[in-house]
Amino acid sequence: MQNSLLKSKAGQAAGGARSKASVSNLNFHYQTGLHAVKNLSMEVLEHRVTALIGPSGCGKSTFLRCFNRMHDLYPGNRYAGEIVLHPDNTNLLSDEVDPIEVRMRIGMVFQKSNPFPKSIFENISYGLRIRGEKDRNVIEEKVEQALRDASLWTEVKDRLHSLANNLSGGQQQRLCIARALATDPEIILFDEPTSALDPIATAGIEELISQLKEKVTILIVTHNMQQAARISDYTAYMYLGEVVEYGETDQIFTTPVHEATQNYVTGRFG
Repeated sequence: MQNSLLKSKAGQAAGGARSKASVSNLNFHYQTGLHAVKNLSMEVLEHRVTALIGPSGCGKSTFLRCFNRMHDLYPGNRYAGEIVLHPDNTNLLSDEVDPIEVRMRIGMVFQKSNPFPKSIFENISYGLRIRGEKDRNVIEEKVEQALRDASLWTEVKDRLHSLANNLSGGQQQRLCIARALATDPEIILFDEPTSALDPIATAGIEELISQLKEKVTILIVTHNMQQAARISDYTAYMYLGEVVEYGETDQIFTTPVHEATQNYVTGRFG
């Protein structure tokens, strides 16, 4: 399982599951010269939750942000290798691919909720307008659907034109998830999405992520190994910019192949 997930043929993966993205020999250098991701190759499986775990500074968030070209926002950062999105086999890192279009196809939810200083409605419709959608009926339908998919519609349907900043912390994070969903992304990236939330709000976000994999492919960075065990189908353990081990979550946490993985998931390291 481990080897086939790390090095499967493009478009295929272990056990007959479909691959949504094939990462091949990915390297990433920050402008400072730091080599943060090193020769990383793996498959991201469609309609599954894949968790990235590992100690702080091991490259998890750096790897995650390669998928939607977030590093392009800072000059001097360099990618090498490929992230190929299936089924159209688009290399997301190609110079010929518009990073804005990449971010429509690959949504992202950050550690701390970051609603725009606008209304709830305008937050959700923002990406649609950027994409050029002008039909008010279409926008309204997609805003409602995104809020429903984020389990927020019943709580905000009567105050869509109120400021998003007036929502609670958990509601703001679900709003950010709805905003990401509105443009019909193929993958959503979650970078420690519950680290700033209380246990009740955290449980709500975890339940939502488990539901969303029916619609989208999910990659999540988490420092909470219990969370990874609860919500992910596959887990990759990273250390010093490399994937040490990648496989089904149950296998990673119960019978890891590598001693380094065993030491991390049992708390003896990291």
